[in-house]
Amino acid sequence: MKRFALILLASAMASVAAAAEVRPVGREQALAQLDFREVIRSAKDRVFPAVVYIKVLQESHESGKKISREVAGSGVIISPEGEVLTNWHVVHKAVEVRCLLYDGRAFSAKVVGTDKDTDLALVKLEIPADTETIPHAELGNSSVLKEGDFVMAMGAPWGMSRSVSIGIVSCVRRFLPGNSEYSLWIQTDAAISPGNSGGPLVNTDGQVVGINTRGILFGGAMGFAVPSETIRHIVDQIRESGRVNWSWTGLQLQALRDFGRNIYFEGKEGVIVAETDPDSPARKAGLLARDRILKIDGQAVAALTEEDLPAVRRQIGLLPKNKPVRVDFLRGGKAMSVRLVSREKGKVEGDQLDCPRWDFTVREINKFDTPELYFHRNKGVFIYGVKQPGNAAAAGLRRLDILLKIDGKDVATLDAVKKLHKAALETIDTRHRIIVTVLRNGLVRQAVLDYLRDFEKD
Repeated sequence: MKRFALILLASAMASVAAAAEVRPVGREQALAQLDFREVIRSAKDRVFPAVVYIKVLQESHESGKKISREVAGSGVIISPEGEVLTNWHVVHKAVEVRCLLYDGRAFSAKVVGTDKDTDLALVKLEIPADTETIPHAELGNSSVLKEGDFVMAMGAPWGMSRSVSIGIVSCVRRFLPGNSEYSLWIQTDAAISPGNSGGPLVNTDGQVVGINTRGILFGGAMGFAVPSETIRHIVDQIRESGRVNWSWTGLQLQALRDFGRNIYFEGKEGVIVAETDPDSPARKAGLLARDRILKIDGQAVAALTEEDLPAVRRQIGLLPKNKPVRVDFLRGGKAMSVRLVSREKGKVEGDQLDCPRWDFTVREINKFDTPELYFHRNKGVFIYGVKQPGNAAAAGLRRLDILLKIDGKDVATLDAVKKLHKAALETIDTRHRIIVTVLRNGLVRQAVLDYLRDFEKD
């Protein structure tokens, strides 16, 4: 009986072997026949040497005074010339950038350019002429990823110089409300911790398919990466001009199947105009809420669900500036068209100013960065940070107060505040009180600011 069982087992194994010989072996089957550990090790070895640990000396105005602080993050070298891809928030307001390579070499780096809208940045290592070859990684194609594919998150979590974690792709097209203007996200359960920001998300072929950007630490591992599909649109523009020169139309868009609002529109093509911003190109062109846009500059647009909106916004954001393009749309079932002239989006964040002895910092109002303040005043400055303790705090001034007047003089720019601040400090021995008029929650208030006391010395 035992001998008969062995014969059956041998026969079954022979049948499996014979079937394997005649069955075509695809890429997935070939990978399945490999040792999974070898696949992961091989992919890791192709990218890990290109992962860098980034230390940044950053200027900050949030505390009510200008301070320098050190932050850390990650990056990945993407060219033999030493270009490092990382996040905007890693090198934002950087005054000094240093990068540590896998082999222990350290280089200073220069910020080539950034894009806040996609949270991407490009920095370049300052490499001496006699330096040996710099390792670099290859950008892969994120559009072929599928849920369940294995990926690795590499970087420098918690200030440690280098680490790798493994997981699967949980969602290939994750829409995050408020954070998906031009791009969707790759969601993964590979651990992405503080410090991993800017590091690469790597597939089993050893290619960079995303840049790690966000992580959730509580309630289970959940991380989000900017797809390489988006990165390719961004990097060339940053190389060329140091930023992404987005076009702005003022169009607020809505998907045809808006599950969140429980609103559903007819048709399967196009995208709905939810609203147009005041004084925007879209409003000047005559586009109205509920118009269904079908084509822009001859290119079809489609947003059946919210996951389709970032691609449409990116298409609009890459339109030529100050050049009329045709927009075809339906209004009440009737086909219509208008000419739309987009303009440069410009800065998406206001500049800042430190005001010592007044003990607050000031920032420009920006319609993209501070829309709630822009609603009240489309040009001006506001109190960005209040030092605690300090003279501004003692006077009752608060963060987000819009500055209207200082010492009876109108202020609408940082330059105006800077001049008044300088003049006030020059006469501090004879006069140290001024009236500050602010707009707070739509109401005008006045405060007496006494700046005689120096809290830095106390």
